[in-house]
Amino acid sequence: MQRRPLARMVVLAAGCTLVVLGTVGLVLPVLQGVLLILLGLYVLSRESRTARRLHEQLLARHPGLRSAVERAKARLRRLRRRLWPGQ
Repeated sequence: MQRRPLARMVVLAAGCTLVVLGTVGLVLPVLQGVLLILLGLYVLSRESRTARRLHEQLLARHPGLRSAVERAKARLRRLRRRLWPGQ
């Protein structure tokens, strides 16, 4: 099933925003850089095989973050279902 162009753009924009915030978070002590990068890659992995592979490599490198990422994924799924109930 092909995504609508607007939904694809929203997913790509959200994923890129999270990755950029994560990159900034690597420098700033306030943001959780690795977690934001992982979440951004998860969002982008819905559209990109390369992002999916990078996401798995980072989770393998930082196994302690897996549970936090899984909780965040569940929240993103609930939010997506609320925003787009038909998908």
